[in-house]
Amino acid sequence: MNWYRISRRADWDSLADVRRDFAHSDIVGRRTVFNIHGNKYRLITRINYRTKRVFILYVLTHVEYNKGDWKQ
Repeated sequence: MNWYRISRRADWDSLADVRRDFAHSDIVGRRTVFNIHGNKYRLITRINYRTKRVFILYVLTHVEYNKGDWKQ
């Protein structure tokens, strides 16, 4: 819920803006990956900076994330 509250009000124009709110976010291909819930899960999103929309693609455990199936 914390991630949702912050991202809902965010006005991000780039990854640098995202990292001001979430320092451990990373770009993987065209997706932005967030560590959430005490770094127990990965939230994989696609952010359209032009329209200011964030699309949640996956919420995965570390084990699921490391398998890499989400990259396809």
